[in-house]
Amino acid sequence: MGQIRDRQFRSVRRGCDPEEVHAFLSRVAGELAAARRELVLVAEENARIKRALRSWQARFTPGMRR
Repeated sequence: MGQIRDRQFRSVRRGCDPEEVHAFLSRVAGELAAARRELVLVAEENARIKRALRSWQARFTPGMRR
């Protein structure tokens, strides 16, 4: 996210407003950081569900040895 927030653009005569560009890049960096945090949470939840399913299958699948 630092690469997005810290990105610099050269000034041009009829270019974009640097403050607007900076604000946009900050917003995009924040959204990307939030999406990455959410992805980690989803991956952790997915792993937890898989472990619970394997545990359930081991206990209740016919023919499985205990």
